[in-house]
Amino acid sequence: MASPDGITLSVSDTSGAASPQAAARSEAEPGALPTWLPILLGFLTAVGPVSTDIYLPAFPALEKSLHAAAGSAGMTLSAWMIGLAIGQITMGPLSDRFGRRIPMLVGMIVYTIGSVGCAISTSMLEMCFFRLVAAIAASASIVIPSACVRDLSSGNAAAKLMSKLILIQGVVPILAPMLGGMALSYISWRAIFWVSAIYGGLCVLLLLRVFPETLPTDNRRELRPLSLLQRYANIARERSFITNGLVWGFCGFLSFTYLTAAPTVFEHIFGFTPAHYGMLFGLFAVCMIGASQINGALVGRVSAGHMLGWALTVSVIGAVSLLVVVMLGDQYPGPNHHIRPIMLIPIVGCMMITLGTTGIIGPNAMVGALSNQAQFAGSASAFAGTMQYALGSLASTAIGLLPADTPMPMAVLMLFAALMMGVFAVLRPSLPHNVEQAMKTHAAEQREE
Repeated sequence: MASPDGITLSVSDTSGAASPQAAARSEAEPGALPTWLPILLGFLTAVGPVSTDIYLPAFPALEKSLHAAAGSAGMTLSAWMIGLAIGQITMGPLSDRFGRRIPMLVGMIVYTIGSVGCAISTSMLEMCFFRLVAAIAASASIVIPSACVRDLSSGNAAAKLMSKLILIQGVVPILAPMLGGMALSYISWRAIFWVSAIYGGLCVLLLLRVFPETLPTDNRRELRPLSLLQRYANIARERSFITNGLVWGFCGFLSFTYLTAAPTVFEHIFGFTPAHYGMLFGLFAVCMIGASQINGALVGRVSAGHMLGWALTVSVIGAVSLLVVVMLGDQYPGPNHHIRPIMLIPIVGCMMITLGTTGIIGPNAMVGALSNQAQFAGSASAFAGTMQYALGSLASTAIGLLPADTPMPMAVLMLFAALMMGVFAVLRPSLPHNVEQAMKTHAAEQREE
């Protein structure tokens, strides 16, 4: 049965009426896709970045409430990253076997339970456990909407729909910490997780009542763990994937070092309020998004290899400068042995340079990682995402274990990440000519549009 907006609905009974749980997929031209679908997919996709970022300004308050050491809240972010690493590599195959709707529905139910657990936690260990559970479940809403885009559209229509999801993923990290920081002026950190639980509940309701099944039964694949492991082993042995994938992974290491350390650095050391830290977080996010827009404008005019090389050079310069500034601040401390407030501006400036380049490094590294993986692009993408979150969890753990009364651990680990990206960039093979040519052709088409 065809709905007015071009979606084909399955029939649930002999009367021909579609049930509220009806499955659906697009069999019309891409332009016939309902206008509400990108909004719905975006709402589901935003669960990941919202849950990652909205509670960052609450790190000091969380540590005080749970009677934990300064900097230990970073362990909850580490648990979140580990959960996303596990979920990234499992949710894709599960959605290929059972369809898109059911795994997301189960994931959002468990995510809601995990968020409630975080809200009522009485120790940092409990918080880490529930964050791990919520992250594994939330991975469904991060991975599966992209698969839905592939189910429903192709070509330019798919690119446009995907760009809307990416825009949401870019804007949400700016807004979430700002909203979280402002909310902490009026509510406790526990209320943030109650809001997350309500968000999860709304996602469950939408999946039950509105979201269509986009993967027909005939297109589903058998779930064979041994075959899947063999596929990942073959992907890992391919040089362009592993080198570019590790550049991508250490890009995540750099970003999550910052995410874990910055709340303590700016709120505990420099005395920022949660609201002020949220605004600073937004500034860094704008730098990353701005760099990604520059990258998009240069695709097809400058080779991916050259863009990656220049971005890595700038990143290393920024990270070295950050370490020098922090060393000077530690060498000549202000009152009470704290770093001088005058060092704040150069520290923020160096971080803007170092973090901003990730908007160029990440996309070009991913292009290189997938350049020879056309047959298993989905699995390769999930594998790369798992590497990034695994290295991100390592960074968060390291920050949680190191001293929290100085920005030095943050500066050292960010420089380490920048240098490791440089090492693996040198080891990667040249991007195949046909891939470069395809990128140039696509960029030319985009400019014409």
